[in-house]
Amino acid sequence: MIRTVAALVALAATLPVDLLAAGVAAVRGSRPATRRTDSPRTVLISGGKMTKALQLARSFHLAGHRVVLVESTKYRFTGHRFSRAVDRFQCVPEPTESGYAEALLDVVQREGVDVFVPVASPAASIHDADARALLDPHCEVIHGDGDSVRMLDDKSRFSERAAALGLRVPDWRRITDVRQIEEFDFPPGREYILKRISYNPVGRMDLTRLTRDTPVENLRFARGLGISEDDPWILQQFIAGREYCTHGTVRGGRLQVYGCCESSAFQVNYEMVDKPEIRTWVEKFVGHLGVTGQLSFDFIEDAHGVVYAIECNPRTHSAITMFYDHPDVAAAYLDDGHPEIVPLSSARPTYWIYHELWRLITEAGREDRLRSIFRGTDAILAGWDPLPFLLVHHLQIPSLLVRNLLARTGWSRIDFNIGKLVENGGD
Repeated sequence: MIRTVAALVALAATLPVDLLAAGVAAVRGSRPATRRTDSPRTVLISGGKMTKALQLARSFHLAGHRVVLVESTKYRFTGHRFSRAVDRFQCVPEPTESGYAEALLDVVQREGVDVFVPVASPAASIHDADARALLDPHCEVIHGDGDSVRMLDDKSRFSERAAALGLRVPDWRRITDVRQIEEFDFPPGREYILKRISYNPVGRMDLTRLTRDTPVENLRFARGLGISEDDPWILQQFIAGREYCTHGTVRGGRLQVYGCCESSAFQVNYEMVDKPEIRTWVEKFVGHLGVTGQLSFDFIEDAHGVVYAIECNPRTHSAITMFYDHPDVAAAYLDDGHPEIVPLSSARPTYWIYHELWRLITEAGREDRLRSIFRGTDAILAGWDPLPFLLVHHLQIPSLLVRNLLARTGWSRIDFNIGKLVENGGD
């Protein structure tokens, strides 16, 4: 409770500074260059609380399309609904609730939607795939079908599919019973980690190592996870190295939007890097799959420069913010056969200023942090569209903190990128 009140007070104290920053940006800023379409469409975007939804809304708006943004009632105070890029905002049920697909269909029919671009949370991507069956007769859906998304979202099934294509992934086993840990013959010299196959917003950062030399500790750790047939986990080889993440937008198995950047467990900085072996891996995998949708991958590069795909997230990645000044995002999303685009060489690295300031205060390497702030750009703040920046920090997040305070449920951190409090059992 004390921490929640302290966060509310801190956000209130920064309001004058943010007003000044937004005002300066509005005076100095201008709309990014874009190529406007000759065939404007109405585009429905979900996940309205997240920066990646705002970024796509801006890209479609600047290209001349009409944008309808939706989000659940819990996030009805999202600052993004006030963006100049959003023509209409609607509340729909949580994706996990009954009636979600029907509510989307109602929005599609009432607003005359031509294309639905889900910006799914981890808990929503499968439900968006199921909703596609209802929406397909009424609009195009840039998302995989139910079978494809379930396979991609399942870390073990994804690893199996990639390995069958000859693509490199870490050694792995699907675990549905703790006894499998006891019986597993850990190869000498290798370390493994356990990862829940369904989304785990808090425990996903636990990288406890399991080895041949620690059988008692292995079992003690595994027994505390609740592993079962209904809650399977993956035992995955731990590979030390540099992490990378990618965003890809795919049409008919063809990669049309691609970005790659260095990554970490809690990633809030994005800058394009050229890793040809990763790009080739992604192109081969999506080409085999033949789907239309947004596919994001996590990779690790070991000390010898060998790249392994760790997992796939069949949804929009926040790395899409690297395309904030690209004129062809909308066309690459909507038009078959569009040439593959990557972030412009002139694009500045993206970040979220409140995360940067917190790390500036609490972590070492302050000179490097300051350098990152001045050479990059905030992913939400845009001079031509300043209200989202103000209202994410001074309406959206405060409203969630007040809600949490009244419910007394607690939270582990504030994530300004995805516009929510990270809570146990959250979305």
